Parts: sequence; structure tokens; C-alpha cells
Amino acid sequence: MIDRIAGRRPRAGFTLIELLVVIAIIAVLIALLLPAVQSAREAARRAQCINNLKQIGLALHNYLSTSNVFPPVTVMPKGRTSQPWSGLVRILPYLEQGNLYNAVNWNAQFEFTSSPTLAMTRVGAFLCPSEVQDVARVGTSMIYYPNNYCFNQGTWFIYDPASDTVGDGPFVPNRSFGPSAITDGLSSTLALSEAKAYQPNYWDTKTPSTLGVTPPLTPADLMQYLGGTFDSNGHTEWVEGDVHEVGFTTTFTPNTKVYTAVNGQQTDIDLTSMRDGESITLPTYAAITARSYHPGGVSALLLDGSVRSIKSTINQAVWRSLGTRAGGETISGDSY
Repeated sequence: MIDRIAGRRPRAGFTLIELLVVIAIIAVLIALLLPAVQSAREAARRAQCINNLKQIGLALHNYLSTSNVFPPVTVMPKGRTSQPWSGLVRILPYLEQGNLYNAVNWNAQFEFTSSPTLAMTRVGAFLCPSEVQDVARVGTSMIYYPNNYCFNQGTWFIYDPASDTVGDGPFVPNRSFGPSAITDGLSSTLALSEAKAYQPNYWDTKTPSTLGVTPPLTPADLMQYLGGTFDSNGHTEWVEGDVHEVGFTTTFTPNTKVYTAVNGQQTDIDLTSMRDGESITLPTYAAITARSYHPGGVSALLLDGSVRSIKSTINQAVWRSLGTRAGGETISGDSY
């Protein structure tokens, strides 16, 4: 018995060193493959984001074919405050969302608060797949769903209810522009761009309070207008026509960090002097920056229906020129 046991062949197995070598090789392979996998996933998300913007572009042009103008970003009754519907609501029928659109009685329901069910509805075409907070926002009286695609409302000045004057963008309150009004050219004018949901922002700062205030050149220049109310709910109400919900401005180039200290934390903010629709005397100025989770820039829709990836490093003057409807600027195609 002892001889038979002594003559038994040893059991095959791994030594500890061999096991460690195998683990190290696997770790190296994972480290090499993970960036490629992440890059492939980001490319897929970016492609879906671009497709969303193309669908919105088709919706805008179908609206144009029907109405001879692009949709207004918001319509506010003069002489009183309101909670106006957004331009995103107006293009729903052209995004195969006719049932949602038909939920609004346009002859009687002048404000989005009249349809809480619509406000809480998620519309996939309005959300970038890279958005990290694709969740409903529960308010004090309503539930809202956010959006990532926002109308170009010009450089800085948005609207003055007292004089009924508007800013220089193609989408402004109480106006509907056709191609003839876009004298800079549809291929040289921004229509929509990305923005992040739940964007921290200051609103109703009540300053600037006069017309003719030039746009700030740097985030530091903007700080003189801080005040009002702070929250982190920008771009969380796709049904509402306020600029900080469904708009952006070209005050600063894409993904510019507009930092200020909030409760001891450096916070990247937007600012609106007065929410459009909330005053019958004070003008609305807004520094609402286009932002994206895609690295290096933002996806943007031009008024001709094309979609471009615009780098964060774009020249500020070129970016602002792309934001105006009739600025008369000459923009080279290779400048952005």
C-alpha cells in the first residue's frame, strides 16, 4: 500500500507565482481594452445624440413647411405674467408625438401648469443618451421631466416686456421667423444645441434692469449680476418656455466653466436676470451656456437641418456670430 501511494503521479496544478502572472496578464488586457470599450460606447451615444438633433431638425422644417415660419420658442401674453408653453411642445406632432400635442387645448390652456401629466412625460427625442440625470424632477406642486436640446436665443439680451423688443437670436419670445428673416443664412445660424439637465443657475437677479447692456466677455464680467434665487433645476422642464429651461445663449463658448462659490463649493452656473414671463417691466438677459457630456464640445443643429460637432475651443466671436439671425457676419466654414 505504501509503495502504491509513493508511486502515484503528482496532481497537476498552478503554483502561486503562475496564478499571479495570469492575474497580472488579465489585468493588463482589461486596462488595454477598457478605454476602447468606453470609446465605442461614447461613439454610440454621440451618434444617437446627433440623430436626436437631426430628428428635431426635420420637425422644425416640417413645421416651417406647414406654417411658413419656424415655431416661436415661447408665446407670452402682454401685460401680465405667465407660465408659457415651450417651442418643444409645438414641434411634437412632427416627432410622431401627436397624442402628447393633442393633450393641450391651445384655445384655453395658455400655460403649461394646466397640463401636469404632459409636464411629467419623458420624451426620448429631447434627451441625450449621455445625460447622467435622466430622471423626473419632483417639484412642490408638479413633476417635470428634463431636456437636453435647447433653442438658440441669441447672444445675451432675450426680451423686454415693456417695449416688446427681442434679442438677436432666431428663437425669441413672441416672434416666429421665416427663412427670409435669417439673413445670415440657415447654414450659418444655430438652431439648437445641447445643454445639461439639472444645471445650477441663478434666476430673477433683477439686474441688468435697463436696455442696451452689452454682453459680458468673460465669466468674471458676469459676476456683477449675481443675485436672486439659486437652484440646480435648469433645463428640467421641457414644457416651459423660459430661456433657462429650453434655451441657450452664445454669451460664452460651449462648456465654458462659469464658476462661483455656492455654499462653499465652486459651482458652474448659468444666470438669468428675469425669467421671461415673470415680469411685465424688467427685461430678460441670460448667460445660458451650451454644455455636453461628450468630450471636447457639443453637438449642435443648424437652421438648415445639418448637425455639427462644435469644439469647446471655438473662437468666441465665431460662436456669437453663429448665434445671430441677422448680424451680417461672414463666417468661414472651417472656422468651426
